[in-house]
Amino acid sequence: MSSSTPLTTPDGRYIVVRGRLWRCTNPELPEAERQHWVQRLMQARRSVAQAKRKRDAELEREARDQVDEAKRALGERGPVWWQDGAPDYTQYKVANTPYADWYAAL
Repeated sequence: MSSSTPLTTPDGRYIVVRGRLWRCTNPELPEAERQHWVQRLMQARRSVAQAKRKRDAELEREARDQVDEAKRALGERGPVWWQDGAPDYTQYKVANTPYADWYAAL
């Protein structure tokens, strides 16, 4: 794995960033839909940066809402995309989750 490839939990639900879990995109999304929302997400993130440079709070709020919309469509926020009833550990420290032993063994 290269240093630019995020570490992913064995079940494919999360990536690990600085010791915290972040939910992955729903793998069941059709590729065209995934690409559409990733493009919208990247544009929204650019809009956030632009609004911050302009110090325009209203534009920044709108752009952040667009980021949230895209992340929800991708399955990275909102209801979990898996169906087995497992809880969502997004933003948890890996050490405080059922993934702790797996992570410690790396």
